[in-house]
Amino acid sequence: MSASAQITTCLPPNTYDAEPIPEAARAAIDAMLQTGDLFRYTAPQDSPVSLLETEFAATMGSRYALAVSSCSAALFLSLKALGLPRGARVLIPAFTFAAVPSSVIHADCVPVLCEVGDNYRIDMTDFEARLDSVDAVIVSHMRGHTSDMDAIMALCDARSIPVVEDAAHSLGTTWHGRNIGTIGRIGCFSFQSYKLLNAGEGGIMITDDADLVARAIIMSGAYEHNWAKHLAHGDNALKAAFGRWQNKLPLYNLRLSNLSAALIRPQLDEIPRRVRDGRAGHDHVASLLEQSPWLTVPAALEPEKRAPDSIQFNLTGMSDADALAFAKAAADRGVKVQIFGQSQDNARAFWNWQFIEGPVPELPMTRAMLSRACDTRLPARLTRQQQDAIAAAILGAAEDVMGDEARAYGT
Repeated sequence: MSASAQITTCLPPNTYDAEPIPEAARAAIDAMLQTGDLFRYTAPQDSPVSLLETEFAATMGSRYALAVSSCSAALFLSLKALGLPRGARVLIPAFTFAAVPSSVIHADCVPVLCEVGDNYRIDMTDFEARLDSVDAVIVSHMRGHTSDMDAIMALCDARSIPVVEDAAHSLGTTWHGRNIGTIGRIGCFSFQSYKLLNAGEGGIMITDDADLVARAIIMSGAYEHNWAKHLAHGDNALKAAFGRWQNKLPLYNLRLSNLSAALIRPQLDEIPRRVRDGRAGHDHVASLLEQSPWLTVPAALEPEKRAPDSIQFNLTGMSDADALAFAKAAADRGVKVQIFGQSQDNARAFWNWQFIEGPVPELPMTRAMLSRACDTRLPARLTRQQQDAIAAAILGAAEDVMGDEARAYGT
């Protein structure tokens, strides 16, 4: 009996709907709708955005947080706050979303791409080889897969190269028990609808560096001493930093609104449950997919405990034609499987980033990985039966194209 036939299933679920916003958000939203007070700097203190920043920083174990309009805005502000010169070279993994190299260009810097292996993590040999020619690093924990942060930080610290963590997919993930986003100089997170915390749009950056966050706050749009509303009692280092940078930095106006903050704040208490359920669901589906000789789910690195809301797996022994047929067969069975390098105009395929000047870089390792790397949403809210339905559809699609397990052994 085939692997897919052994799983008791229901119809595949809609994996694109987010969880309902907690009821606790309603009172705050209704109050704002009555007053129309959506701007973060109207109140003298304790606006919803300010409270979100305080609560998020405490959740992450970070000293400062700045809520902004998107994770892309947070990445852009991070590079500007680092004071990088125009034309500075920023090393990024070649497997990330197009918003990451876009934020580098927007900050008047130059993206430098490094190889990514078939486990979706930075290839450390290629990373180290490129490191001496760059001024900063953005580590994208793409789809929540953590690269070797021990090696990355050791190499960058030895060269005094600042590291920014793009943790858009990694809220709740830990490395040696430490929250992802707190390892580099700055961590950036997303509140877009498909992320762990959902405001539709939005982002936040965290850091322990008073001077850096002061620069970011001013540039985010804290004009005419509105930065004073970010001061905690007795934070003399931050106050002094604001004094140094007042009127000396451009305003990019990337603020988050109070309405978005009101949507996010009640969800902070949901993080542990969503992380727990997301990890359990991922590991269950991964164990089922691993029954197929045509599918491989790369293992996490030993120090990493992931908080996944999707699953990635590699196609094994399939041609390009087989891979495309597999994606179609999965869709016919009700599950969308995106093959990063086989989807037309995919924003995660580096050769589609034609806004980067110069020829497309030769990155054969990453190109080969993307040609067989598959992506399927797997929200934490799914029941075990729904998880089984997704796994059965994927396994069945592989069998539709490649035959049953016996073919793998030539019998």
